[in-house]
Amino acid sequence: MATSSVMFRISAPTLSSCDAGKANLQRSKLIGAASPSLATLRPRKQSVRCEAGNDRAGGLKEAVDRATKKSITKDDILRNQESNESEKKLVMGTEPTSGSLYPRTEVERRPETGDKSFTGVFAFDGAAPETINGRLAMLGLVWAFIAEKATGLTVFEQLYTPGQTGLVFFVGAVQLFTYASLVPIMNGESTDARSFGPFTARAERWNGRLAMIGFLLLVVIEMFRHAPVFH
Repeated sequence: MATSSVMFRISAPTLSSCDAGKANLQRSKLIGAASPSLATLRPRKQSVRCEAGNDRAGGLKEAVDRATKKSITKDDILRNQESNESEKKLVMGTEPTSGSLYPRTEVERRPETGDKSFTGVFAFDGAAPETINGRLAMLGLVWAFIAEKATGLTVFEQLYTPGQTGLVFFVGAVQLFTYASLVPIMNGESTDARSFGPFTARAERWNGRLAMIGFLLLVVIEMFRHAPVFH
């Protein structure tokens, strides 16, 4: 008796995405229902594994936001503007008034509710200048301490002495920190919206202000001494 055999070549589909895998699984179920003999040739267990992909990054961002971010509404700003005495004090002989070029009221200068244009953000009372300058000053003090200990050169010598790379790193750090500071501001988020443990906006402001004064004194002292302070 002659026997004939039929060989079926079954290739596993390439899953390019979660939806493609689900579609292939549904199609295999339909084939199995239409032809039980074909269904017996397929694996008994069929599952589609969907990787999170970009959802993982989104989930991480949401977790960080929940741990560090608080929402600041316009009502919160208006209440603080009315109750906080520091918001009513005169600035260089001028009291903050609505619609003025400088000084602006809190609700007009904050990135959450105010002007987020380049000129508005970089105005004298804008959100960017003190934040960026303070962060660069804190970085500069740490960099000056480490570099002067390692090289024995002053800040100016590290920047302008031929063969030194201090100027290149300085330009790169300015661009990086400026961009990183501007992204949340342009998205309507001030430094007061973030806090994690001791890392609060108030602590950053005071540390930044002290660092700006300290870095200026460091440069002036080294100009007169012609020697590094930290060496």
